[in-house]
Amino acid sequence: MAGCIESRWIASLAHNLLRGIMIDTHAHLGYPDFDKDRREVIDRSFAAGCEAIVEVGWDLASSRAAARLAEREDRIFAAVGIHPHEAEGVKLDSLDKLAGLLDHAKVVAIGETGLDFYRNYSPPALQREVFKRQIALARERSVPLIIHDRDAHADVLKILRWEKASEVGGVMHCFSGDAETARQAVELDFHLGLGGSLTYGRKEEIWRDILNVVPRERLLVETDCPWLSPVPFRGKRNEPARVRVVVEKLAELLGEEADEVERKTTENARKLFKLDLPAS
Repeated sequence: MAGCIESRWIASLAHNLLRGIMIDTHAHLGYPDFDKDRREVIDRSFAAGCEAIVEVGWDLASSRAAARLAEREDRIFAAVGIHPHEAEGVKLDSLDKLAGLLDHAKVVAIGETGLDFYRNYSPPALQREVFKRQIALARERSVPLIIHDRDAHADVLKILRWEKASEVGGVMHCFSGDAETARQAVELDFHLGLGGSLTYGRKEEIWRDILNVVPRERLLVETDCPWLSPVPFRGKRNEPARVRVVVEKLAELLGEEADEVERKTTENARKLFKLDLPAS
């Protein structure tokens, strides 16, 4: 059955070219999972209707790699940042080096940064300090933030508010909060990044409550590949081409046409990240 689903999905790519365009606002193509077929994955993503991909760093090395990938690919842009898991390994000059990457024309955001109190791979106090310093850098350089928030909603919102992150805004990546968390994020000028988890076990009425308080102008779609592959591909390596599944599920939850959701989320991504894209 899984093979049949995969075959039907691949066969639909040519049909998808007749439809609109999408932007995967959160990918990790630099992860080793893609070492054997990165070129094929990128080509397949564009064939499936991705107009652009935002490649997101999680430490200094992956942020440099993201900038290099963006240099090579017209339709790939980079975000550079220190993930909360990596906070303990931050050296005194790490953020200075991160700041240097912002001089690259195709680096469009700082991230992913934030807090993760689920894994706690780095001490919470250190996570908070590294997070605050990256917000300060984003404000200094006038670029948006890509926020990782796992089991830390109250702390993330408090820090965003205290550190005046609303001056630059950004996206709450892989949003996992409730409607009140979403409302406060929007108040702080943040978008919601929605991915494969839309298709998982969470009750649809919870998602609809969230979507009822979020303006359409604040919705983005993403894959977080190689993780969070949407149903019916759950458990397999994810890739940007599958952002279409996210668009279609989001459209279902909103009660709107997929083409309109595709158009609006693409417009939102272009505006937030100030994407300079080549002519189609």
